[in-house]
Amino acid sequence: MLKITPYLGILVLIVSIGGLWYPALGYFMLLIFAAIFLISPFRGRWFCGNLCPRGSFVDFWVSKISRKRRIPDVFRNLWVRLPIFFMLMGFMGYRVASTIGSYNTFEKIGMIFVMMCLVTTSIAIILGSFLSPRAWCSFCPMGTAQRLIGGKKYPLKLTKEKCINCNKCDKVCPMQLKVREDDAKPDCIKCGRCVSACPKDALQF
Repeated sequence: MLKITPYLGILVLIVSIGGLWYPALGYFMLLIFAAIFLISPFRGRWFCGNLCPRGSFVDFWVSKISRKRRIPDVFRNLWVRLPIFFMLMGFMGYRVASTIGSYNTFEKIGMIFVMMCLVTTSIAIILGSFLSPRAWCSFCPMGTAQRLIGGKKYPLKLTKEKCINCNKCDKVCPMQLKVREDDAKPDCIKCGRCVSACPKDALQF
C-alpha cells in the first residue's frame, strides 16, 4: 500500500457527514469514479487497496471493532454482485436524470452522491463490524466494475520454489483470498500486504 493509504479514510467522513451541510462535497465521488476507470484497465483493483477512502476507513478504523469472521462466499458470487451493481448504478442514474433541470440542480445532484456515499458507508460499517472489515469490498459495485475491466491485470506471482507454506500471506490478506493458489485472483486489491509478510520473498506483482 501507499504511505498515504491509512489516512484516506477521513475523506469518507468528510463527504458522508460534511456533505449533509455542503452537498458540493458529493462531487468528490466523481473524482473517485474517474480514478477507478482510469486505473482498473491497467492494474485491476489496485485502487481498492491503495487509494480507496472507504477501503482505508474499514481497514484502519472499522477493523478495530470488527469480529473478523469469514466473508461469506455468496458475497463474491457475480450472480449476486452484478444485480447489485446494476441496481445501484441504475437508481443513481435515475435520481440524477430526474433532478436535471429542477431548481438548484447542482446542489441536489451533489446530495445524491452524498447520500449514496453515506448509505454504502453505513452498510460497510455494519458488515465490517459483524463480519470482516473488507466484507463490503467483496461485492462493492465499484470493485466489481474493476474486476470486470482489469481483473487479470498486474497479477500477483508466486515463486513456488521459495514458498515454505507458512501461510502468513493468507493470514494478512484483507480480502481473505487464498494467496498461494494458482488462479488469477481478480479480486486481489494489490495492497501488497502478502508480499511484505512473506519471509522468503516468494511473492511479487
